[in-house]
Amino acid sequence: MRIALGVEYDGSAYFGWQRQKEVDSVQAQLEKALSFIANETIELQCAGRTDAGVHGTGQVVHFDTNAERPLKAWSMGVNANLPDNIAVRWAKEVDEDFHARFSATARRYRYIIYNHKLRPGILRHGVSHYHGDIDEKKMHQAAQALLGEQDFTSFRAIQCQSNTPFRNVHHVRVTRQGNYVIVDIAANAFLHHMVRNIVGSLIEIGLGNQPLDWMATLLALKDRNQAAPTAKAGGLYLIDVTYPESIGLPKPTLGPLFLAD
Repeated sequence: MRIALGVEYDGSAYFGWQRQKEVDSVQAQLEKALSFIANETIELQCAGRTDAGVHGTGQVVHFDTNAERPLKAWSMGVNANLPDNIAVRWAKEVDEDFHARFSATARRYRYIIYNHKLRPGILRHGVSHYHGDIDEKKMHQAAQALLGEQDFTSFRAIQCQSNTPFRNVHHVRVTRQGNYVIVDIAANAFLHHMVRNIVGSLIEIGLGNQPLDWMATLLALKDRNQAAPTAKAGGLYLIDVTYPESIGLPKPTLGPLFLAD
């Protein structure tokens, strides 16, 4: 039996999604809780491996099990055995050919900036604080140069293991709600640190430190050293993974928090 789960988590306490030796991870905690419910060892496959400190509201995973359990055991039962910063949002039995990573056709992230002269207290782990005056309209305009299938070498981490730097960006939207600037980006897939590297450069444009055409220039240069530093991890959320409609996975609200779909 193959089960798919929708998972959300506060990544601030973890060294990323992926299970690792000697440090805690979201995958390790979720596998531990699932294995307890299944009374057998469970290994997960995920749609996207988020980095240390990065959050998820729309992570999708799957696992195989011989255990016969009602679906609520894989949601409510698992949640009762998870730390309070990880939660299963839904569970669904899927066909054997479903794969959380390889069946996905797109991923979507949101990066939340708290743009205020003073740092936040309550949401300090869920947003990234930038105190300069950010022009989100300039960021949005500049970001449109990223659309389509392009070589994203300038926004690729040195340790990225992908065989190709080409990705197809479906949309990039930069909006503001009060003191919060939201960068919403979707693509067929992302390179290592690609979203945070893009946001880091967009912030430089929003602060007026670089011209509007800088994103296009960086794409053409194909040189990571020419782009801005990587944006902080705390503001980034994996909010959605797209699959063919025929699979019939649930579609909860994207978030985080108050943000509309």
